[in-house]
Amino acid sequence: MFDLKKKEVINICDCKKLGFVGDVEFNPENGCITHLIVPGPGCLCGIFGREKEYIIPFKDVCQIGDDIILVEVKKLKDIEKPCKCD
Repeated sequence: MFDLKKKEVINICDCKKLGFVGDVEFNPENGCITHLIVPGPGCLCGIFGREKEYIIPFKDVCQIGDDIILVEVKKLKDIEKPCKCD
């Protein structure tokens, strides 16, 4: 099994670096990965907080290489999830 957390995620639609995989979601019934979770840039209201994270459906993954994961996301707003900075 390969380690996804060491791979950088890049959107092929705009060549934007989204970050590194922080976690994955999977379907417990069949064990298949459903989403990649990529923490976004740091939050201004806390040193360790995050302003947002990207929840990328695994169907949008185009290719997994040795160092990077290429995804095709046409609208980043569709995969952004706000984080709470408390």
